[in-house]
Amino acid sequence: MTATETREVQVTTTATVRRTVTEQAPAQDGGLSEYYENCDEARAAGAAPVHEGDPGYGPHLDRDRDGVGCE
Repeated sequence: MTATETREVQVTTTATVRRTVTEQAPAQDGGLSEYYENCDEARAAGAAPVHEGDPGYGPHLDRDRDGVGCE
């Protein structure tokens, strides 16, 4: 005869989350560079798609993090 034992175990996992924050330099006129709250604003301004390094680009506009926002 074979005996079977059942046990409950608690498993804890740890996730490391890294986030990159990009700061934009002030515009040449001393004001802030362009900023779009969302892709609707960028499209309405005729700026979409917005490429990384272009005025108005922000990581919040780039869902897949490929350097192109509001694709």
